[in-house]
Amino acid sequence: MQYIKDFFNYVKVYSKYVDFMIIIIYVLLSLLGLVMIYSSSMVMAANNPNFSSPGHFYIRQGLFIILGFLIVFFMSYFMSGEILKNKKVQLTALIIIMVLLLYTLFFGDIVNGQRNRIQIGSLSLQASEFFKVLVIIYMAYIYDRKLSSRVMAPIDYIYPMIFIGACSALVLLTDFGTWMIVAGIIIGMFIYSGVPLKFIFKTGLVITVAFGVLMGIAYLFSGQILSDYQIARIETFINPFSDPMGAGYQLTNSLIAISHGGIFGNGLGNGVMKLGYLPEPHTDFIFAVVAEELGLIGVFFVIILFIILVLKALRYASVSKDKFYSMICMGVALYISIQLFINIGGISKIIPLTGVPLPLLSYGGSSFLAVSIAVGLLIIAAKHVKKEKEGFNSR
Repeated sequence: MQYIKDFFNYVKVYSKYVDFMIIIIYVLLSLLGLVMIYSSSMVMAANNPNFSSPGHFYIRQGLFIILGFLIVFFMSYFMSGEILKNKKVQLTALIIIMVLLLYTLFFGDIVNGQRNRIQIGSLSLQASEFFKVLVIIYMAYIYDRKLSSRVMAPIDYIYPMIFIGACSALVLLTDFGTWMIVAGIIIGMFIYSGVPLKFIFKTGLVITVAFGVLMGIAYLFSGQILSDYQIARIETFINPFSDPMGAGYQLTNSLIAISHGGIFGNGLGNGVMKLGYLPEPHTDFIFAVVAEELGLIGVFFVIILFIILVLKALRYASVSKDKFYSMICMGVALYISIQLFINIGGISKIIPLTGVPLPLLSYGGSSFLAVSIAVGLLIIAAKHVKKEKEGFNSR
């Protein structure tokens, strides 16, 4: 009994350092996602004899949400950011992810034309999702250590980016959409690390020239820069209604679902496009279901919650005096905002479709748990900032 009392006393004392607004937003998005997953998948699950009930995806996602909540709670109250600065922890995490990515590349299961999952019984693991989190932690650790040990020359800033960039090639070979997010995080954190602007422009010029040379070599050998598949994707993006039953099927039905919703939506559960017309309605296209059933109001609600979460991360990044925590916050802000833009932009024809899940709302254990860990990192960084401020005020 005393242990339980001590536990609650501990939670009460440390609650003053926890940013509950972050937790509230995380919980609201997770639960809304669970509701929308049930709404978008129940008919499909009921019609599939391989699934035990209409709530098949709902139940599985519910279990991942419970696990995610436990992870965030543990990180909020019982985990210190200092453990992430440990060299052995960094090396162990890096080795584990690299092994999983290599295994995925050679032995992973093929889903939607991409070999990007490891099947473990009835569960599937997508290592590339957790690699996003590792990129944030690694780059924060390495730049914090370099900056605290000596004055860095411009070239010193690029070494960590070369290493983690080379590792991200394993993701590129298995999942292009996820690699775009990883690349965005790497580039964003590289710029935020404090590298001189002049060096950024020079680096960008070198990368552009190298990319041009590679494109030229590809053209000499194959007679074209892009593959036929990539050309078809671009043509579909430009005019999806030119082939609505073929290459443009996904995007066409996504746009129709969004247009059906109007301002107030058709009502929860009353969407039509999820009934066999919209592919993967509970995963990559769940935002189209939100738009159809909850309308513009539901869309604004979801986007506003994400904007508040990202602004929170940016605020803590700007006020933290510790470079490590500042870069953690910036990395989390980049992670969530880039993935949000790629998902919503793809299904609404702002950018070409790439097939990435919507953070916290889409069905998928690996994606949900990876974002949960990222939210936990943000809460840890926020705790550190509050303790910094408390220490300053007590002087």
